Amino acid sequence: MTKKTRAFLKWAGGKYSLVEEISSRLPKATTLVEPFVGAGSVFLNTDFDKYILNDINADLINLYRELRDNPDEFIADARKLFVPQNNHADAYYEYRAQFNASSDAYERAILFLYMNRHGYNGLCRYNLKGIFNVPFGKYKKPYFPENELYFFAEKSQKAEFHCLSYEKIMQKVPDHAVVYCDPPYVPLSKTASFTSYAKGGFDLDDQANLANLAERLAFEQNKAVLISNHDTVWTRKIYEQAQLDVIQVKRTISPKGNNRGKVGELMALYHNLANDKVDK
Repeated sequence: MTKKTRAFLKWAGGKYSLVEEISSRLPKATTLVEPFVGAGSVFLNTDFDKYILNDINADLINLYRELRDNPDEFIADARKLFVPQNNHADAYYEYRAQFNASSDAYERAILFLYMNRHGYNGLCRYNLKGIFNVPFGKYKKPYFPENELYFFAEKSQKAEFHCLSYEKIMQKVPDHAVVYCDPPYVPLSKTASFTSYAKGGFDLDDQANLANLAERLAFEQNKAVLISNHDTVWTRKIYEQAQLDVIQVKRTISPKGNNRGKVGELMALYHNLANDKVDK
């Protein structure tokens, strides 16, 4: 089996452990469209001719573009922040304030990577004013992901990056493309929501709307869509037009380590099976 590639970002809900499950369910296509690219584990571990990668988080997409367009300079400058004197709360909060005050795309990209590796649990969170507010993480020696950065930069030459709503990017799906959606998951409990990683969040109406868009793409335009989410009564209801599979996965983020048990993950594939006969 080909060696898997890790994303260079720590990311709540990252799909590194599930890439085989996801890629095996993606119908063949020349282009992969991801409306919620996140840390990019599916992008990094699949082989399509072209990628259309989107996320509503402007800082994330800005970082990806800066890395793709200036990899050597970006990685050299980012490395300078990964030194012992910057692995202290005072330094972290100073850089966080600098990030929140900055409108320079390159500076924000460098600091976003620094905060991702030095902040608490790899979280990405903003308040209602759009201020990044993740606290210091207290790690012994934060890892500088040089190899992972170079791999991403090289592979991203096949990608275009967008910062649009999921609705807008799903209107731009080209022919011969397949869509993989990894939305912020429906919370398993009222306190288990990580939807504030971009200003505005992602509510239950968005979840249902995404399912409707997937239905239309698959059954009206013959473009397959795979969505992953928590396995709940509610998600089974909104994905009732899809082919459903359930897999058991470990929860990777929980405030208490002993709560990281297995939960059901739903894979909902919207695919016009009648179209398979035409392809053959």
